[in-house]
Amino acid sequence: MARSELRTERDRLKAWLVERAFPLWWDPGADLAGGGFHDRMDAVGCPIAGPKRARVQARQVFCYGLAADLGWLGPWREAMDHGRVVLEARFRRPDGLYRNRIDPPDDTVDLYDQAFVLLADACLAARGDADAPARARALLSRLPIEPAGGFAGFNGEALDANPNMHLFEAFLAWTAVTGDGPWREAAKGQARLAMTRLIDFETGALSELFGPQWTPPPAPERQVWPGHQFEWAWLLMRWSLMSGDAPALSAALRLIELGERAGVDPERNVAINALDGNLGPIDATTRLWPQTERLRAHLLAGALTGDETCWDAALKAADGLGLFLDVPTPGLWRDSLESGDLTAAASSLYHIVGAIRELDQVVEGRV
Repeated sequence: MARSELRTERDRLKAWLVERAFPLWWDPGADLAGGGFHDRMDAVGCPIAGPKRARVQARQVFCYGLAADLGWLGPWREAMDHGRVVLEARFRRPDGLYRNRIDPPDDTVDLYDQAFVLLADACLAARGDADAPARARALLSRLPIEPAGGFAGFNGEALDANPNMHLFEAFLAWTAVTGDGPWREAAKGQARLAMTRLIDFETGALSELFGPQWTPPPAPERQVWPGHQFEWAWLLMRWSLMSGDAPALSAALRLIELGERAGVDPERNVAINALDGNLGPIDATTRLWPQTERLRAHLLAGALTGDETCWDAALKAADGLGLFLDVPTPGLWRDSLESGDLTAAASSLYHIVGAIRELDQVVEGRV
């Protein structure tokens, strides 16, 4: 029964994406006069003036790179090129790194942004961009390697799991494009980082910020984001599927169990924002993106393990996501259930597209 309900949910969400979201975030979501994509739209679908961030441009390239596979017949290649052009012309600095934002410009370099540029280039390469591999290799060579594993920030900040997670995602995407080689080794390194440094052995939880050499702070000072338990789990499962790494699958399933048990509000059926190192809630408010990661983690777990309870969990996650998509203008969303602010952040489309793509692949047996 749950599998047939998932098919119905897939059909509904794909229709919403193809008929409403993709058209809206291209026109008027793209700034066709000034270049790039707008960061936000108001509740009726009008762009809100403001700075444009590198991560948004890269994420929109990624989203429109998947649009045709998800059934959108609109100008997906034009949308990809629109984002690529502004990234190269206005975000890329003379040193080959990508500045944080433009309009007005901010030359700050953030590891998080570089990860999404790499992900966008992987998607461009998969769509025939012959220059993307060289761009990506050049950018990878400029990232600061952390001797204890993974990558450090550019500005001496605490070691941060989040951008390393998105670098893992980009490395997996490049491995899918190129097969064996340096990108696969880079992905293997990120999987090893998660399993040996980031995940607490006793609780199984993956924390956010670390001291030198990935030293975790005391448990009461740690932050554990339920959304990231699900997101890292999905990535580790993708790595396990690609490499046959059984411990990665085991770690992923434990992350999912923990995220569901400690990080989901059972009364509202939504993932909350943050726990401490003892897995007690420190921020029980909500955001949209953890709901998408909860959905795709349960979907892939079900596909890999055959555990029927995963389909029921995925349906519950889809219901939770639906609360955020229930807004007056179809194709938009709310970022939080607690806030009355109905402006929609363009950056969330990446999470929504990823979840719907996973749902489509699982329903069609293409994992």
